[in-house]
Amino acid sequence: MAPIPHNVSSVKRLGLALGLGAALLLSACGGGGTTSDQGSGASPAASASGLRALPAVFTTAKAVAYSPYRTATTDAGRASEVITDVQVKQDLDLLVTAGIGLIRLFDSSDKVALRTLRVIRDNALPIKVMLGIYVNSFENASDPVVRARAQADNEDEMARGVTLAKTYAAEVVAVSVGNETMVSWSFNPISTVAMAAYIKTVRDQVPQPVTTDDNYAFYAGFARNAAEQPGEVLRQIDFASIHTYPMLDAQYSDTSDTDLLPDWDWQQLGVTDLTKRAAASVDAAIGKAQTDYARARSYLDKNGRANMPIVIGETGWKGADSGGSALYKFQAHPANQKMYFSRLLDWALASRSNNGPKGIVYFEAFDEPWKGNDDKWGLFTKDRTARCAAQALNPTATWTKDSTACADSNALYFVPPVLNAALTTPRLTIFNESVTGWPAGMRADAYETGTFNLIYPNTGDSAPSDLGASLGASNFLQLDTFTPKSYGWGLLWQSSSTPAVSANLSSFANGSIRFSVKTAYAGSLRVGISSDTSLGAVVESFVLVSNGNYGYCSSASPGWCDVTIPLSAFQAANPKLDLRYVLTRFSISDVYTDTGNTDATGKPAIALDNIYWIR
Repeated sequence: MAPIPHNVSSVKRLGLALGLGAALLLSACGGGGTTSDQGSGASPAASASGLRALPAVFTTAKAVAYSPYRTATTDAGRASEVITDVQVKQDLDLLVTAGIGLIRLFDSSDKVALRTLRVIRDNALPIKVMLGIYVNSFENASDPVVRARAQADNEDEMARGVTLAKTYAAEVVAVSVGNETMVSWSFNPISTVAMAAYIKTVRDQVPQPVTTDDNYAFYAGFARNAAEQPGEVLRQIDFASIHTYPMLDAQYSDTSDTDLLPDWDWQQLGVTDLTKRAAASVDAAIGKAQTDYARARSYLDKNGRANMPIVIGETGWKGADSGGSALYKFQAHPANQKMYFSRLLDWALASRSNNGPKGIVYFEAFDEPWKGNDDKWGLFTKDRTARCAAQALNPTATWTKDSTACADSNALYFVPPVLNAALTTPRLTIFNESVTGWPAGMRADAYETGTFNLIYPNTGDSAPSDLGASLGASNFLQLDTFTPKSYGWGLLWQSSSTPAVSANLSSFANGSIRFSVKTAYAGSLRVGISSDTSLGAVVESFVLVSNGNYGYCSSASPGWCDVTIPLSAFQAANPKLDLRYVLTRFSISDVYTDTGNTDATGKPAIALDNIYWIR
């Protein structure tokens, strides 16, 4: 899966005209000057005499991404979490003790950025800051009010960032406008033309070097489409800040397909001495990060940017698996994280005297529970306990230490999945009158908490095919009170064990998944399953259901209808699906990029009943 955006700014005000004009009206003072390009484009290059120098701290200091959230468990919950100067000072003291001299912030909010900069200055802490300016997507919004609100918020954010960069010029050494907005899978997509205009607006007003943070693939020329290549953006930045996550790419690594970008040998099956396989895998991960860097470096060099420095703006390794997904069951461990971080430091040191990155920013300093499945990257836990990687930075420090054994011998490594005995019963029931709680060995999870209300079970209604003793006593499931995320919402049934236990449902290959539904929900819904594979890479498969196909129905006056989806449809949707290792037995979701539905709250309730696999 693609990483969840690491920060999402809130919308605070309405008004202002549509288009980029409003954003470009910010007064220019204290900046302007140079870029390395005289070429033509939608946004004129600032000048042609050169790049602003990258401060030495990028090369000489250890760097981490920093965010102070400790208790919020959802994105929305961050708004009510109270952040104090005392907490930030405690965090920064821990980082100083670990030898960190540079932090990257993701936004220019008063709550985080202003407070962090003030604490650094007031306490004369030896930390410099790469300041973020978080801009939100608006171009795909059809509602003009929503567009205007997002643009107004972006203008506010840029104005705050400019003020902070000038007020705290001694602390802020660089500014980054936007985060993962132009890579093809972006959850917050913004066009290169819009981003170039935003960057120029900021750069014209600040003295620091300016960049935008994005996945290496964008900087290597693998953009959304031919019109979204990096040229417009490269004309406005002083250095490239690229993201590389070998650990995430491992989920998409498959040498049998045509997408070569995520591929690397993370399983290391050729290393038969299992005491060496974990180290070999981490070595290969560093090799993958170096390849990602080389792709970006090559693209810049071939496009007249040989003098433009590259910084690794984000890379990291999970210290623990998160969300019960088991996606990283062979990788996510404090010892593996320590090994990756140590090798990053070695690469950074070697790069000072060669053509490597001019700095590496590790993601991230502390765990953030609100990230859900995208959590556990921290050198420290949410409770500020030092994981193995942090402990190695200062072995004599007196901080609270994670009790996990840190030796390389404790690191995880790939072993082929266990093939369980094939289920021989003619039916696997997930919910009906006989199974009204979680099925044996399974549990039901939302993609993210707070996106809908689940009544499990509700009573008083039923599909005709699954009636109880009476209609009033019958059971069904109900999803209502939808408050979806920007991508949508979802519910899935998966293994309740840790690590996850797969089910061998190969005997159902010629069968189907069936369920009953009653709803006025407009548009399509997405039904899915997932499986492990013999190489340990989890794969997903989804089938869209809409009025008239597979028996699905939805209307303003809803009634029950029975849906039948052949397993062959899932296998056709993703031929890599392996029914010998099924993980997610059933999921239902509305992910807008797949369904084409629009983001909205207050969607009608969905009633489900009689969910099962049958041969």
